[in-house]
Amino acid sequence: MKKRIALITGGAKGIGKKITRTLASHGYTVIINYLHSKEEATELAKELVRMGKEAYTIQADVSKKEGVRRLFEEIEWKIGKIDILIHSVGPFIRERKTFYEMTLEEVDEMINGNLQSALYTTHFSLNNMREQQFGRIIFFGFHRASEAPAWPDRSVYAAAKVGLVSFCKTLAVEEAPFGITVNMLCPGDIIGENKEKSIIEVLNQKDQESLRGRPGTGEDIARIIPFLLEEDSDFITGNIISISGGLDIIHPFSKQGIRK
Repeated sequence: MKKRIALITGGAKGIGKKITRTLASHGYTVIINYLHSKEEATELAKELVRMGKEAYTIQADVSKKEGVRRLFEEIEWKIGKIDILIHSVGPFIRERKTFYEMTLEEVDEMINGNLQSALYTTHFSLNNMREQQFGRIIFFGFHRASEAPAWPDRSVYAAAKVGLVSFCKTLAVEEAPFGITVNMLCPGDIIGENKEKSIIEVLNQKDQESLRGRPGTGEDIARIIPFLLEEDSDFITGNIISISGGLDIIHPFSKQGIRK
C-alpha cells in the first residue's frame, strides 16, 4: 500500500501543529501549509525529519484561489498528489464585536479564511481522490455548529462555519460513491498553549467549566483523526463530531452588555 500524503492547512501552529505531529507519528507524509509562520513550520518539519518522518512545508494563502492553485501545483511538482485534506486553518477574532461593529475587511477575513478556503482546497483535492477511489477530508467547526445557533459577537465566524457544516454534509453525499469521506470536528474552547499540548500535560490543571474538570488540548482533537483516516473508516462520513469536554461555548446574548 502506498504511503498516504496528508495536507494540513494551518499545520505549523496550534491544533494544526498537534495534528501534524500525530499524523507523522502514524506514518503519513505530512505537508505543513502556513501563511506567516515560516519559522514554526520549518522547525516542525526539521523535528519530524530528525525522527525519520517525511515532512514538507509550503507557504500559501489558502483564502485566495490563486494561492491554493499555486499550493497544489507545488505539491504535485515536489511531492505527489494528496490523499488527505485536513483543513485546520481558520481565522477567529477573539475580541467581541457585534456585526454592526465589524468592518467589511473583517467580514471578508472571516468568510474567506473559514469558508472559501475550505471550498478552494477541497476543489483542488477531489480530482485525485476520485481517480484513486479514496480520500479523506476533515473540516473544523465549533461546538453546536450543526444546530446553526445564534452566537452574538461572533456572527460572521459562526455564519462561515455553519455554512461549512452544510457543505461538509453535502460533499459527503456527493463523494461517497468515490470512496471519499468528509467529516467535521468541532472543538470546544481550547486556548493558548493548550492547543499544542498533550492530555497528560494538563491533567493537574483545573477548568471549572469543563465537565471533566481539566482544560482541553490539541491531543483531544488530534487523537480522533487517525481513526477517521483508516481504510475501514469509510462508513463514517457526513458527521459533525463535537469535542468540547461538555462546555457549551455559545452564549444566548451579547457579552458586551447589550442586555443590561
